[in-house]
Amino acid sequence: QVQLVESGGGLVQAGGSLRLSCAASGRTFSTYAMAWFRQGPGKEREFVAAMPWSGGSTYYADSVKGRFTISGDDAKNTMYLQMNSLKPEDTAVYYCAARPRNLYNTYAYTQDHNYNYWGQGTQVTVSS
Repeated sequence: QVQLVESGGGLVQAGGSLRLSCAASGRTFSTYAMAWFRQGPGKEREFVAAMPWSGGSTYYADSVKGRFTISGDDAKNTMYLQMNSLKPEDTAVYYCAARPRNLYNTYAYTQDHNYNYWGQGTQVTVSS
């Protein structure tokens, strides 16, 4: 059984930084596709960033491009989301997600229905 556990959320002022972690367990993740999504208050869940666990291309929503960085640590079975220059509109619950096989086009990575496993979420609040 795959388990994903997020951590690292919190309250930060606009312009600040946070690093989210997603600890994965239960499988070998080398063939997995991994992603971060978020859901702001009163909003639908939206794509933030994604990558194949094995490395290579990374994918970002336009709203976070240049500010957020997705990465992974094989030795720790952990995925990260480094968030810099945070804005109040980044306030949301952030979720990590995984699927057993890589996806092969950018659009597919952005679709939440393509992911089988989800964490419980971690709250990020950015004050103005």
